[in-house]
Parts: sequence; structure tokens; C-alpha cells
Amino acid sequence: MTLDARQTDTNNRASIGHKFLRLAEKAEDGAILRVAFFAMLAGTLGMLWVDYTELPTQTDQTVSLPDLEPILPSVERPEIYPNNPAYRPRENITTDQSVLRKPLEITLQPEGILRLEGTITSGSAELFAKKIAQQGEYVELISLNSPGGSVQDAIAIGQMIRDAKLTTSITAGEFCASSCPLLFAGGIGRIASKTAAIGVHQVYANQTTLGGSAQALSNAQALSNAQTTTAQITRYLTVMKVDPTLWLHALETPPDKLYYFTADELKNFNLATTLRD
Repeated sequence: MTLDARQTDTNNRASIGHKFLRLAEKAEDGAILRVAFFAMLAGTLGMLWVDYTELPTQTDQTVSLPDLEPILPSVERPEIYPNNPAYRPRENITTDQSVLRKPLEITLQPEGILRLEGTITSGSAELFAKKIAQQGEYVELISLNSPGGSVQDAIAIGQMIRDAKLTTSITAGEFCASSCPLLFAGGIGRIASKTAAIGVHQVYANQTTLGGSAQALSNAQALSNAQTTTAQITRYLTVMKVDPTLWLHALETPPDKLYYFTADELKNFNLATTLRD
């Protein structure tokens, strides 16, 4: 390459670099955060792939899916609240655990409140659809108190809530965890008490999420399902105008623990549109 050609190549690269910097300077903070989120999400899925490739390669290698009960951990994670280590939202829960562990019950209460309480199981979305078909004209608000359960049913119910343009609510002393915040996100308006316990953790498969039948998945299928579910959740939250970066807290929290959102986080992620004492 001649001296003139090298100089021209150098100038072209410098020009491209300056253009990139100008574009970066014009980028909004929100766009930068979204790029960072998807980069972190890609990294998480990459780590899952590395874990998978390190698993034994026998053709009969499977992952057993335990019959886990809905999770209401007694162990908090104060280390994630360095500015408020005494933050223990579980202590505010007033509902008996036995009520939360029962399959989801849907009841119409006075003043147009449709109450959803208990564990979201396979079939809960169908039950909700029937209730809305029968009593939807009387419903104005969806009240939640659930430890979560089936992700697919939670997303389906959340979508039906959004289609009906209903508001969701989690009142003082109540619990909404695991997949329940996805259902909460469906509200056209989302009201949360500052003392409600709202948390997330990693998605995991059990008899509830698999429709009540004991199953075992191959490592490859389990990995594929985890990635597909994460993509579905991210897309769903984006459509609902909730910041999908909140799900990073789920991805990094083991399924036997919960990451509880503070009131500020609920607002910053736009999971709650209204906070009440």
C-alpha cells in the first residue's frame, strides 16, 4: 500500500470514528440502557449455553423436574438493599400461606373487584377467560394475591386484562411473586401498596408449570425452554410498557429466594403506575 493510500485509509477510519461518536452523543439514555440490557441478556443466555455444553453427553442424560410448592421464602436477601438492610417486605404479608398455596380462585367482589388469589396453575388462564366472559361487564379492577406459578398462564391472563383495559392492584399486606408480577403488568393502570410484597426469581419447571404431570426433560430441551421463556417474558413486558430490565433481577435470583422490589424500583421500572401507602 502506498503512503497516500495509507493516509486515505487512516482518514476514512477517523471519519467513521467521529461519526460513531456523534451518534453516541445523540443517543438517549433510555436507548443506551436498552442496549445494555439486551447485551446482559445475551451474556446470561451465553452462560446457560456454556453450562449446557459442560454437562454429560450421554443420550439418556435428563433433568428431573421436582414437585415444588409455590415459593414463599423465609430468607430475605438484605445484601441487595445495601442502603436499607432492614427492608423485609415478607413481614408485611398478612395472608396465610395455606391460602396462597391453593390453586387460583377467582371471585367477583363488591364495587367491581375481581379477586385473584392463590397459585397460578395450568388452566388458570382458561378459568379467567370464563369468568370474564360471564362477569366481565361488572369488573373494574383486578385484585391480586398470589405466589405465582405457571408463566404461560400468567402471561395469558395479563394479556386478557390488557385487552379488557382493566386496572390491576396489589394492596397492603398482600403478595405477588414469581410469575404474578407478569399478570400485574397486564393492567392498563397498576396500583401497588408500598407495603405489598412484590418479587421475582428464576423461572423453573415443576408439576404446576407443566400441567400437573410428572416429566423429565433432556438438558438440551430444558435449556431451549429457558431461553424461549425468557424471550417471551422480555417481549411481553416490552409490549406492556414495563421496563424489561427488571427481569434481570429474576435471572440472577435462585428459585428458592425472591428479589423484592422497593417502591422506588416499582416506579422506575414502570411496573407500578400508582403507589399507595
